[in-house]
Amino acid sequence: MAQRDLIKFLRDRPRVIVSLVFPFIFIAVLGSTLQANLGRTTAYNLVGFTFTGVLAMTLFQSAATGIISLIEDRENDFSKEMFVAPIRRTTIIAGKVLGETLVALIQGAGIVAFSLVIGVRLGPAAIALLIPVGLACCLLGGAFGVATLGALPNQRTAQQIFPFFILPQYFLAGIFAPINVLPIYLDIVSHLSPLRYAVDLTRVAFYTGRPEYGRVVLDGTLIDVLTMSALFLAGLGIGTLLFTHRERNR
Repeated sequence: MAQRDLIKFLRDRPRVIVSLVFPFIFIAVLGSTLQANLGRTTAYNLVGFTFTGVLAMTLFQSAATGIISLIEDRENDFSKEMFVAPIRRTTIIAGKVLGETLVALIQGAGIVAFSLVIGVRLGPAAIALLIPVGLACCLLGGAFGVATLGALPNQRTAQQIFPFFILPQYFLAGIFAPINVLPIYLDIVSHLSPLRYAVDLTRVAFYTGRPEYGRVVLDGTLIDVLTMSALFLAGLGIGTLLFTHRERNR
């Protein structure tokens, strides 16, 4: 399953190009615009701030949306062929998450390389920390995708509804703008957003040892890791049950 997803991605040139171009635009254009207009107010570089947010968002979203092919496989009866194999169904789902994680990590490597070109300061220590953090973001996104899409009946519905689960998190997770202060109702919803913890943990890795750490990190390593671990286990478990239940009822 993992090898199949990776090969499909590498052979789909338009998807490869689009998945790399849009994050570059966000970092170079939006990040530079924010820095030029608000950099003095925030007292830290907003290009780096945007880079960490976009990196976490890309890893999380790529892994999550890639799971939509599970529904495509279901409609094409490919999943039926997999489920008759003498292996655990959780292994099949885990293989799917692993495949989309590998796809997302390739995109993440491209973003890191591009950030170095435009002047984002990334030392060896920060890169070393970003590797396991990036993997955690991918796994969380994959589990989120399995849980969400496992409850949807077909690919068309998934494509129409899934953006409503992702787009609000762009703003609630603080990808492009600080969210240190929010109205109480938005703060509650922000804490329920899985992407918030992926973005925050990415900023922990990037800003560790820098004076800006206290101004950009929201929850800290322990809360981020514990919350992401709990969400990963819950999402993967619920999603697997939902998906396999639909397979049994076909």
